[in-house]
Amino acid sequence: MGAELIVIAGKLIVLATLLLTAVPVMVWVERRGAAFIQDRLGPNRVGPWGIIQPIADSVKLLFKEDLTPAGVNRWLYFLAPMISVFIAMLTFIVVPFGDGCGVTILGQPLGSLMVASELEVGVLYLLAISSLGVYGIVLAGWSSNNKYSLLGGLRASAQLISYELSMALAVLGVILATGSLRLDEVVAAQSGKLWNAVPQFLGFVVFVVAAFAETNRLPFDLAEAETELVAGYHVEYSSMKFAAFMMSEYMNMVTVSALLVTLFLGGSTLPGVHLEGWLGLVVSLAVFLGKVAFFMWLFVWVRWSLPRFRYDQLMRLGWKGLLPLATVNLVLVAVGVARGWTWI
Repeated sequence: MGAELIVIAGKLIVLATLLLTAVPVMVWVERRGAAFIQDRLGPNRVGPWGIIQPIADSVKLLFKEDLTPAGVNRWLYFLAPMISVFIAMLTFIVVPFGDGCGVTILGQPLGSLMVASELEVGVLYLLAISSLGVYGIVLAGWSSNNKYSLLGGLRASAQLISYELSMALAVLGVILATGSLRLDEVVAAQSGKLWNAVPQFLGFVVFVVAAFAETNRLPFDLAEAETELVAGYHVEYSSMKFAAFMMSEYMNMVTVSALLVTLFLGGSTLPGVHLEGWLGLVVSLAVFLGKVAFFMWLFVWVRWSLPRFRYDQLMRLGWKGLLPLATVNLVLVAVGVARGWTWI
C-alpha cells in the first residue's frame, strides 16, 4: 500500500511538472507565432530568440502589487483562480501518454506508469471534471463586484453549457464505437484500423470547434472580450491571481489537445507501426507529443487568424449548428454498431 501511494504521488508530481513546464513554452510559442502570422517581430530581447521571455514575465507578475478592490467577496475572490488551476490539472490525470511497449521497471509494466490514474470511467470523469471549470470563471465574475466581470462570468457560463452538450455527444459516439470508458482502451481500439476521426468525421469536427469554445479562445473568447468587457471576468485580478487564470487557460489547451489526439487520432499509435521495447516507447511518446503539439499550434493559428464571433452568432452556432451535427454523428455510429460495421 505504501509503495502504491509513492507511485501515485510520483505520477502526480511528474504530471504537474509537465503541465507547469508546458505553460511558459506555450506562452513563448504563442507570442512568436502571433508575430510570424502578423509579419512583425516578436519577443527577441530576453535570451536567444526571446526564449527566456516567459521567465521574465513570470518574475514581473510575481513582484507586481496584488490589489484587492473594495467591495469584493474576499473568500470567493481568492478562491476563483485556485479553482480554475486545480480543475485544469485534475482533468489531465486520466490521459495516457503512450504505450508501455512491453517495457517493465522494477517488475511493473511501464504502460501503467504512462497515465496518472487508470480509471474505469475515465471518459465520464473527464466530462464531469471539465464541466466544473466554469465555476472558477463564474465565481471570479460574481465576486469581483464589477459589472464587466459579472457579464463575463455570465457569458462564460452560457457558452460552456451550450458547447459542453455538443462535445459530450461527440464523445458519446466514441464510447459507443469502442464499448469502453477507459481512455487506454479507446486508444487500443483504434490501433490496426481507421482512427475515429475518419468514420466519425462529424464528431471530430464538432469536438474541435467545441474545444475552442470550452477553452475560451478566439474566436470564442466572449467571456473576456477586451473591446466589449475590458478584460471580462478577470478585469479586477492582478499579479499571480491573474497569472493563475492565464495558466489555467494554457493548461486547458494542453488537456483538450491531448483529448483530441486520444479520442479521435489514435493516441500514441501510428497506422501500420507497432514497435516493442524501448524504441517503441520512445516512438510512441514522440508520436503522442507531436500530435498534441500540432493541435496546440492550431489554437495559436486560429486565435491570430479569425475575428471574434458576436454573442448571438456564438449561441446560434452551438445550438443550431454543432448540436444537430453531433446528434447525426451519434445516430450514424449507433446504426453502424447495430449492423456490425467493423470500420466504425
